[in-house]
Order: sequence, then structure tokens, then C-alpha cells
Amino acid sequence: MTATPQAQQASPVLPPVATPADARKLADGMLDTMNALLAVIERETELVRAGKIREGMALGKQKSELSRRYAGAISHFKRSQAYMTQSTPELLTALQRHHDTFRAILQVNLTVLATAHAVSEGIVRGVSAEAQRRAMPQTYTANGQRSAPPRQHTIPIAVSRSL
Repeated sequence: MTATPQAQQASPVLPPVATPADARKLADGMLDTMNALLAVIERETELVRAGKIREGMALGKQKSELSRRYAGAISHFKRSQAYMTQSTPELLTALQRHHDTFRAILQVNLTVLATAHAVSEGIVRGVSAEAQRRAMPQTYTANGQRSAPPRQHTIPIAVSRSL
């Protein structure tokens, strides 16, 4: 079994910040990464709302890369939090405010994606049910009601996940 290219390129573990300049550099890097990720997420939300799923999916690679960078920055921040709490509390406040905004926009994006998923799943299930209904013989029970098709006669539909 071979490792994926991303696993082979694991980012090095950075030491905790030890100077106010390093703390500022970490905070600025986190803010830049969050802003870039927010821009991609907002664009994805716009595209999915407009029904342009294919274009929204095209942002996946960029979103994954920015998410990986964000996770690395959070990890570095956690290792540096004790120093930053003592030396640069104003940076922590600014990061917290920005992170709250980030979380709210991310929640909107997740809601839009969940809605698109539910709608598309409903459509696929409806198509499947209609195909099954048309493929089954129409028979009646002894008391004149339509009989339900036996489970062994149901035929699954295949869906291509590539657009």
C-alpha cells in the first residue's frame, strides 16, 4: 500500500511562538488563510444556490488545500496559545472575532450544501420509485387493492457521481 502524495508532504511541526513579532506573523497568517478560505466558501455557496453544482465542485481542491493550511495554523496556534495569552491578548481578541464570523459563514455554507444534497437525494429516490413502479406488473389483491411489489423484484438504479 502506497501513501498518498498529501501524506508524504506532511508539513513540519512548527515550534510555539516566542516573540511578539512571531505572534503577529502567526495571527496574520491565520487571518490570511481564513479570508482566502472564506472567499472560496462564499463562492461555493453562491454557485450551489444558483444550481451550478459542477462549478461549485470545481472549488473542492482549492477548498481542501486552504482547509489543510487552516488546520495547520490552528495546530500552531494551540501550541502558542499560552505565550499569546500573556504577551498579545489583543491578537487573541481579534482572532476570536474573526473566527466567530468564519464560523457563521461556514454554517451558512454547510446548510446550503445539506439542502442541495437533500434535494438531489429526493430527486434520485423519486426517479427510482417511478422506474420501479413502471417496471412492476400492476396486480391486485383479493379485496381489490393494488398489491405492493415483492422486494426481490426491485431493481436498483445506478447513478454516476462524476458530472
